[in-house]
Amino acid sequence: MEYTRFEKARIIGARALQIAMGAPILTHVPEELIDPLDIAIYEFEKGVIPITVRRAK
Repeated sequence: MEYTRFEKARIIGARALQIAMGAPILTHVPEELIDPLDIAIYEFEKGVIPITVRRAK
């Protein structure tokens, strides 16, 4: 599924907040990634974030 830039921003932002609040990381990330936003972007690029988008018809 191709996401719009707004959907992508919402997914990454929500996941970054989860990580900042102590949620477990879903994949192995390089040690240099310590910022929750960077980790969320990395997870998004790997396709492991369990957030779905439902669009109105």
